[in-house]
Amino acid sequence: MPRPENPHLIDTFGRVATDLRVSLTDRCNLRCTYCMPAEGLDWMPGEQVLTDDELVRLMRIAVEMLGVTDIRLTGGEPLLRPGLEDLVARITALSPRPRLSMTTNGIGLAKRAAGLAAAGLNRINVSLDTVDPATFLEITRRDRLSHVVAGLAAARDAGMAPVKVNAVLIRGLNETEAVPLLKFCLAEGYHLRFIEQMPLDAQHGWNRGEMITAAEILEMLGASFTLTPFPAARGGAPAERWLVDGGPGDVGVIASVTRPFCSACERTRLTADGAVRSCLFSNDETDLRSLARAGARDEEIADAWRATMWGKLAGHEINDAGFAQPIRPMSAIGG
Repeated sequence: MPRPENPHLIDTFGRVATDLRVSLTDRCNLRCTYCMPAEGLDWMPGEQVLTDDELVRLMRIAVEMLGVTDIRLTGGEPLLRPGLEDLVARITALSPRPRLSMTTNGIGLAKRAAGLAAAGLNRINVSLDTVDPATFLEITRRDRLSHVVAGLAAARDAGMAPVKVNAVLIRGLNETEAVPLLKFCLAEGYHLRFIEQMPLDAQHGWNRGEMITAAEILEMLGASFTLTPFPAARGGAPAERWLVDGGPGDVGVIASVTRPFCSACERTRLTADGAVRSCLFSNDETDLRSLARAGARDEEIADAWRATMWGKLAGHEINDAGFAQPIRPMSAIGG
């Protein structure tokens, strides 16, 4: 099917990508067992990583020419990117101004939340899989729970509402944390989102049997709380939401594996080394960095991006017999 003359990031299934996920680095200062080995990974050489100028140029093209309205900064760990506050200020100076958010592990956030908010960061998601210090150490291989908790509070105090918490439950590791996590988030005013574990680990050791499913999570929560469907339409949001004990607090579950939401996907992704991906699980990507460094015009880069998204598959195919886990791990793709 020939692609129609449309400037936006459309695909053959009628979806339009308006949400750009941008990885700023593949490096991370935690070693979560479900993400990477204890010794870490071979990080991208510095010359392969997009410079600030290259990043801002590609985001400008996305906003001005491709219809992107929302940008989320990810990693690895985006707080490890040098000069992050200046980069945030440059992104929020784009016109039309995109809504800007960030996903982080929260290490170091306590000292930087106010500065990031002042630079224009609108919202933040913090990954936290437990509120028990011993379990946190077992999962992340780092004794840093207090730093994450302080970072969450600093983000809330800086006005980056709603502050969201992303949690992954693993069988035999932290499956008992569902209720304590929700109690903590309700008490602190954070919005909790459980995410089914996905096959994106560097070790390629994902085991479906270890994944706590959305149905199991809701059953665990239902034993301690009354959950009712959230009244607002879900739209393209990845999380299904439920009011907790009548509200106003709520909880979400992102069931990427057992209840895929691919048909409503609005996302396009840019890796730290400048590859654009149509899907988190894609094994195909387009190298925009080489185009940019070879002197390509904005329109040539935009056309390459449009072509990539036009070829987006209907879904991630995790539940198909022939599914192949992406070669890049999560830390190198960006969440």
